Amino acid sequence: MAEKKVKANLKMKLPAGKASAAPPVGSILGQYGVNMMDFVNPFNEQTRDLGNVTVTAHVTVYDDRTMAFRVVGQPTDDMIRAKLGINKGSGKPNTEKISKKLSQSQLQEIAESKAQDMNTDNVEAIKKQVAGTARSMGVEVEE
Repeated sequence: MAEKKVKANLKMKLPAGKASAAPPVGSILGQYGVNMMDFVNPFNEQTRDLGNVTVTAHVTVYDDRTMAFRVVGQPTDDMIRAKLGINKGSGKPNTEKISKKLSQSQLQEIAESKAQDMNTDNVEAIKKQVAGTARSMGVEVEE
């Protein structure tokens, strides 16, 4: 069987278990002629038990108007903000730092929960990626 030709690769941040045909899902998938309910129902079914978090969905749309998707966990920056209890990162991360620091234990927890979404099993490498995200938000990481 011939491989399907990819028309688009999309990323959408959506609340877990609460996707609907309204924007952003409807406006994004609608322009590719995809039946959005073919995405909405399986997505909600797959993510309903994750609680009140935002997850990223990677959607591949094919020329024959079919699609495939996979759900990636909560974004790293959201996890850092939740651990520290802050609303947003610094607007100038190089000069203005957030008053709270990310501890090594918090860094470890985030890295372990992100491990399933990463392309490595090395937790130390994942910790470096999470620490880099924290620094880009103006959050210092304790040594």
